[in-house]
Amino acid sequence: MYQPNRRRLIATAALLPLLSLSDVVRAAQPDLSALRPMTADIKPIGRAERAQRLARAQALMRASGIGAVLIEPGSSLVYFTGIRWGRSERPLLAILPVEGNPCIISPFFEEPRMRETLGIPAEVRVWQEDEDPLAVVAGLLKDRKLLARPIGIEESVRFFIPDALAHAAPDARIVSANPVVRRCRMIKTAPELMLMQRATDITIAAYRWLHPRVERGMTGSDIGALMDAAMTKLGGSPEFSMALVGEAAAYPHGTKAVRRVDAGQIVLMDCGCTVEGYQSDVSRTFVFGAANARQRKVWDQVHQGQQTAFLAARIGHPAGSVDDAVRRLYTSFGYGPGYKLPGLSHRTGHGIGLDGHEPVNLVHGEATLLAPGMCFSNEPGIYIPGSFGVRIEDCFYMTQAGPTWFSEPPPSIDQPV
Repeated sequence: MYQPNRRRLIATAALLPLLSLSDVVRAAQPDLSALRPMTADIKPIGRAERAQRLARAQALMRASGIGAVLIEPGSSLVYFTGIRWGRSERPLLAILPVEGNPCIISPFFEEPRMRETLGIPAEVRVWQEDEDPLAVVAGLLKDRKLLARPIGIEESVRFFIPDALAHAAPDARIVSANPVVRRCRMIKTAPELMLMQRATDITIAAYRWLHPRVERGMTGSDIGALMDAAMTKLGGSPEFSMALVGEAAAYPHGTKAVRRVDAGQIVLMDCGCTVEGYQSDVSRTFVFGAANARQRKVWDQVHQGQQTAFLAARIGHPAGSVDDAVRRLYTSFGYGPGYKLPGLSHRTGHGIGLDGHEPVNLVHGEATLLAPGMCFSNEPGIYIPGSFGVRIEDCFYMTQAGPTWFSEPPPSIDQPV
C-alpha cells in the first residue's frame, strides 16, 4: 500500500523529539529540487494591449448599434480592465461606452483596493451603502447620452443587476453583449497566446516529472497533489489536477469511489494551470505497468480521433464540423453512434483562454466559423462503462495556415507524456 514519502516519514519519526513541526512537514513534502520556475521572463498584459481590446470592442459596438456594455467581476472584467475582484451582493461594475474611456462603478469604501488592479484609464464613480448602485450606472449612461442606444449585458452578469438597471432606467433597451465580448475574447492576440503557451509548457514539464513517480497504492488525490506541487514549483498557478484510476476513468469526471493504483490499471489525468490568468488544459492516459491489448487498442483509437479533429479544424469551417469528423471515425470503430456509450459522450473540445471553458465549443451543430486566433481543447476520449476510459487532450490555436498545437500529443501508450 502506498504511503506518501514513506522512507522519509520513517526516518523523520525516529528524530521526532529533535525536530520542530515545520521540520516534520518539510520532510513529508515531495522532492521538487529538480524543478525550476519557468516564468521569469513572462510579461503581464499591459495597458497598450488593453487599449487595443477597448478599441476593438468599441468598433464592434458601433457595428452592432450597441451604446455601452456592462460587465461585473470575472474573466471579462480582467480582460478589459485588469481588475481582479470577487462577486458579492455589493456590485462592482465596468461600463464600456461606444466612445470615450470606460467607467468603473465601485462601492465607496472599496475604491482604493479596486484601483490597485485597475489597468486602464477610466472614470470612477462610487456609491455609498445607502445608495442604489444601478442608479449610479443609469446616471452615467444619461450623462454620456447612451440611454437612447441598446445597453449590452455581458453573458455571465447575474440577473439582479440588469433587472435593477431596468428599474433605474426604464427606457433603456437591454440586449446581449455577446456580439461584442465574445468576438473580442475568442480571438487571442500574440501576448495571450504566449501566456497560454507557457502555462501549457509548465503543465507538460510537470507531467514529465510526475509520471515516473506514480506508485502502486496511490489514490487519484495523491497523484493530483504531486501534480499541483510540481506546477507550483515550475511557476504556474494550479487550476485543477484530476487523476482517475482504473474503472473511474470510464467516466469523464470520475466518481466518488476511492481507487488505488495497481499493476495493469489505467490512470487518466486531466490537469491545468494558469500563467497571468491564462489557462492550460492537458490530459494524459497511461497504464501502471504493462498495457494489455485492449488498452492499447483504445488508446490508439483515441490518438487517431485526436489527429482527425486536428486535421478537420480549418479556417472558415463550422466549429461543429470538427466534432462531426471525430464521430464519423468512432462510428466506424463501432462506438456510439453520436454521444452514446461506449464511445465519446462529451464534445470534442471547448474554447479556452482566461477561462478553462470559453465559447465556442467543438460540438455537433455549432455553426460559428473557425478563425485565426481561436483556441480550443482537443479531447475526443473513448469511455467504456464498467471497464476503463482513455482521454488524450492537447490544446491548439487557429492560424491562417490551420491549427497549431500548444502541446504535441504523445506518440504511444508506451510514451504517454
